[in-house]
Amino acid sequence: MGLRTRLFRAMGFEPLRPQRRAYQGARVSRLTADWVTSGTSADSEIKSSFKALRNRARQLCRDNDYARQALRSIQNNVIGHGIKHQSQVRMQRGGRLDQTINGQIHEQWERWMHKSRCDVSGLLGFHDMERLLARSLAESGEVFIRMIRQPFGGSRVPFALQVLEADYLIDDDVPQAADGNTVRMGIEVDGYLRPQAYHFYANHPGDTYAGNPRTNGRRIRVPADEVIHLFLSERPGQTRGVTWFASALMRLHMLQGYEEAEVVRARASSALMGFIQSPEGELVGDEIYEGQRVSEFTPGVFKYLAPGESVTVPDLNAPDGQLEPFTRSMLRAVAAGIGVSFESISKNFSESNYSSSRLSLLEERDTYKVLQRFFIENFHQIVFENWLEMAVLSGQLSLPAYETNPDRYRASRWIPRSWEWVDPQREVNAYKDAVRCGFKTLGQVISEQGGDLDDVLIARQAELAMLDEMDIVLDTDPSEVSAAGLTQARPAGSIDPFGDTESPTEEEGYEELSVLEDPLEEADD
Repeated sequence: MGLRTRLFRAMGFEPLRPQRRAYQGARVSRLTADWVTSGTSADSEIKSSFKALRNRARQLCRDNDYARQALRSIQNNVIGHGIKHQSQVRMQRGGRLDQTINGQIHEQWERWMHKSRCDVSGLLGFHDMERLLARSLAESGEVFIRMIRQPFGGSRVPFALQVLEADYLIDDDVPQAADGNTVRMGIEVDGYLRPQAYHFYANHPGDTYAGNPRTNGRRIRVPADEVIHLFLSERPGQTRGVTWFASALMRLHMLQGYEEAEVVRARASSALMGFIQSPEGELVGDEIYEGQRVSEFTPGVFKYLAPGESVTVPDLNAPDGQLEPFTRSMLRAVAAGIGVSFESISKNFSESNYSSSRLSLLEERDTYKVLQRFFIENFHQIVFENWLEMAVLSGQLSLPAYETNPDRYRASRWIPRSWEWVDPQREVNAYKDAVRCGFKTLGQVISEQGGDLDDVLIARQAELAMLDEMDIVLDTDPSEVSAAGLTQARPAGSIDPFGDTESPTEEEGYEELSVLEDPLEEADD
């Protein structure tokens, strides 16, 4: 011990001890003593919790208004009326779209999308199936689609889909399966965790009509190329999905209990008039109900009290002013955990203005666009490619050289739902300026609204031709009327589409009138 150390200690100072460098969030102290963590893998954490999380999320989605609205908002914004398909097969020379082949593919695809053909149960049309998948993905965290290569409902294409809840997958673990693979919670994977097969129950394990498939049911091993497993992976090596309500379950459950207590309290404060205090400690009631004395109160009636009794009216004051701000604060956290906006889950737009509403919608729509891309890449395109193969093999589509170049015919464009503008006038002007300045193309603007440039231009061309044929000029035609409402000057040397049309004669029943003449004046005379 040095002289300086002894001197400091004699003066009452304790020298600082060297401390190990660490992040403050990793330090252990009395404030973090209850912070329990672990270094387990994603599948280890999921296996011990995903069933309870899934069942609790389903219970809330059945009984809780906010949870049901969150699911409804996800369905409406991600899927809406459905994600549309457009075939993008191009000619080998020139690179232009082959309208003939694209039309044939579109016709057969639209025919197959009917519920009697695309769903093995015959209950769900393709767009209805999309909405169900979006709901199941958010509620349960995952959903399975089995591709059945056989015809249903008179379909000429031997291909249909079967939607399976996450409960169908056997959650058993087999350390060593066939071919050296490992079964993790019902998914057979190889050494790279690449799915090789899925082990399903033949019936839903909770279906009381089918008995108990865990003990007497049949188990099915389905190859991975026949199954689409939809889930959002949050950690590397994750093989099962977790409900999107995982972080909000406790808060939603407590909020539901709090609201229920407030409702009961409000009912009690509205119905309870007061307590009668008796010096003998006995409450004299009007009648006895289930072993308890009950006093009846009737509006406009004065009750006589016994000598020594008095009436005490409690001040319940329910609901108080803290209910709404507390509920709003809780719902903001719930909305953040699920991934939707507070306005969407609460339907409370009273505190929104144009700027805040637009920022909230743009932020929320970015999330929905990510989910739309996820569905297109992991469900729609996979289903379309498998359907296209079966349509060619069954002879419903005759595509030249499909066997040698199938990728040419798989080219697709999926058009998800779009959203209306918050302020159409402002945003249309902004889009117009962006196109004029070259920041965006006309096709990009139309695509952002859920449309297709080719369809719009073809429809617009037919519309303008019809207007020209009927000699009608609208201020929406920029070739005829400027943005200020003035007639556009026709360029020199241009051809008037009606220049060679002869004016009607009087023999044909027409009479030329001056713009100042009243056609009804002669009839009045």
